[in-house]
Amino acid sequence: MSGRDIAYRRFRFPADRDRGRADGLRAGPDGLTLDGSPGRVTHTDPHSGTTAEYAAGTWTSPVTPVGFAAAELVPSWTADAPAGCWLRVELRGWADGTATTGWYELGHWAADDSAVHRASVPGQEDDRARVAADTLRVTGATVTGWQARVTLLRRLDAPAGPVLRTVGVVASTDPPDGAEAGGAEAGGAEAGEAWGRVLDVPRYAQRLHAAGETRWGGGGDSWCSPTCVSMVLGFWDAGPTPDRYAWVAPPGPRPQVVHAARHCYDHAYGGPGNWPFNTAYAATHGVDAFVTRLRSLAEAERFVAAGIPLIVSAAFTAGQVPGLDYDTRGHLMVLAGFTADGDPVLNDPYAPDDERVRRTVPRAPFESAWQAGSGGIAYVLRPESTPLPPPPAQANW
Repeated sequence: MSGRDIAYRRFRFPADRDRGRADGLRAGPDGLTLDGSPGRVTHTDPHSGTTAEYAAGTWTSPVTPVGFAAAELVPSWTADAPAGCWLRVELRGWADGTATTGWYELGHWAADDSAVHRASVPGQEDDRARVAADTLRVTGATVTGWQARVTLLRRLDAPAGPVLRTVGVVASTDPPDGAEAGGAEAGGAEAGEAWGRVLDVPRYAQRLHAAGETRWGGGGDSWCSPTCVSMVLGFWDAGPTPDRYAWVAPPGPRPQVVHAARHCYDHAYGGPGNWPFNTAYAATHGVDAFVTRLRSLAEAERFVAAGIPLIVSAAFTAGQVPGLDYDTRGHLMVLAGFTADGDPVLNDPYAPDDERVRRTVPRAPFESAWQAGSGGIAYVLRPESTPLPPPPAQANW
């Protein structure tokens, strides 16, 4: 195993309801829902100024140890949020039986625009930790465990309430400075297990949406994440049906990507690249979805071998990864497979047209750009009927 500590833990509902504390929630057949006596919360949406009263219930996880001092925590969740409903997701750190940070808000999430503007919560920083959009960065505390708190909110006039299906957190240390990513043993996979396998992920170019689009982050240059999610949903035949994106007018080259950008958009961050917002959007289409970190391409091979493409986040300068001739401080791409020699085969949405989305890049510089750029962030999207590969001993999925 490499020297990188990464641990992912997820709670599934209704099965795990009693592992934590449920206030104002009951176990329904598909997850946690508001019970007959929820609390009341008045909330003002800072992005619209609208104030409304909501019925509210909260699930608080048990303290979940990770076995090391974590530098970052990234949550993700799956839920239904009908019109007039939303979720508040919070995290705090623990060590030695004591809370070592306060609670931090990691997102106000809604599936549509009818209740609140979906947003991360800026301005959260103290001497222990800070929130960077979708990530809790530990700065002055020791955090060897975490606790999550999810509040489900329904406007009083909404006909249906939200449903929480899962919530999970990936905790990690920073990648070692100058260290190589872990080898095949890091994922428990044999070298070359997925070499020569390329999954037939459809190819969508985000830059087709650059001309004239000014909403939800400005179109083509910033839509890598929702475009990748749309590609992988298309791979699973799970994308939105035409009636769901009929509002897109004019329809443009691919209205389902516009639909995804709108429904992943973070109104505080000002773009559709919030990691858990993208997996939460994907999960509204019937797939399981979560954010984690992987230690190496060897771990990623296990997913490709299982038939599961990954969405990965990298950062690089032009020429750092041969074949990727542009600069980016953070870019999402689909890892569709590997050549017979083990080089990654990507669906890179930053292309002028669909035909040029498919790119093959050399393994070592791409792995370095992924690990150093995002710490190995990956979105995992797959139907429940497609099993995940067996996790390594220190489970990060």
